[in-house]
Amino acid sequence: MATELASLKWRFIDSPTLSPEENMAIDESLLTEKKPTFRLYTWEENSFSIGRFQKIEDVQDWQKYGKKWAKRVTGGGLLLHGFDVSYTIVIPTKALGRRSVKESYEFLCGFLLNFYKGLGLKTDWAKDIFANSLSHSSFCQVGFEPYDIIIDGKKIGGNAQKRTRDLILQHGSIPLKKDKREYAGHSLEEFGIKIDVAEVKERLLNNFKAMIE
Repeated sequence: MATELASLKWRFIDSPTLSPEENMAIDESLLTEKKPTFRLYTWEENSFSIGRFQKIEDVQDWQKYGKKWAKRVTGGGLLLHGFDVSYTIVIPTKALGRRSVKESYEFLCGFLLNFYKGLGLKTDWAKDIFANSLSHSSFCQVGFEPYDIIIDGKKIGGNAQKRTRDLILQHGSIPLKKDKREYAGHSLEEFGIKIDVAEVKERLLNNFKAMIE
């Protein structure tokens, strides 16, 4: 599997800080271009994204979460940004062999587990810790999906997939600092990790390359 992934002509993109609209427009374009891609990026402060099937008018008092927002190509709930580093993976479905949807989540999140491990943090899957309390929510950081990453009993970040006939796009968020807005969730800072964006990007890229080699 690793050999097959390494043989793909991967494109690595390091985007500057962009608005939600710009970030999500790039993700949409990556689906159209259909090239194996690993992208890292950050967001303007006090911004957020909502899931593909959400309507902004259905989010009560949405203005208190920020004026800059965009809709993701993936599902899920409202996710706050501006204090996080995000990633996007675009990969041909056939490159993952016969893995099921759940198995593909587990595999593609492997580089994240190693990223957290490299920071001295122990991770678990939500399915193993909260098997009896998995739930959906209109806010990403409130509910627990089976392959959410848990540190010390607390969910960190979030990941979601968009699938077409030929491709998988998976993107997610790694929160670095505390955010005062409600439903911001937990961050590396809360676990005693102070790290800048450049180092986070470098570690994520190195762990991703190790996963596909």
